[in-house]
Amino acid sequence: MAINVKLDDMLYTRRMSLTELSERVGITLANLSVLKTGKARAIRFSTLDAICDVLQCQPGDILEFRPGEARDRDRTDTGREPNAA
Repeated sequence: MAINVKLDDMLYTRRMSLTELSERVGITLANLSVLKTGKARAIRFSTLDAICDVLQCQPGDILEFRPGEARDRDRTDTGREPNAA
């Protein structure tokens, strides 16, 4: 996927554990782990908003677009993601 998730970097910078972020944001540790490892195929704006609020950062601090990387999305994809964090 052309989107790289840099949540680990921001957690390190803020000296915060994934568990602490999970508790402060109100999102399960499992869902944040899926996001952190780059396995999430989507993220809700409300989730992104909550993460950025807690980490005091901008969305671009945790999400990065890498031009030229292969997209793994099927052309018939509806855009509805069952595993949105």
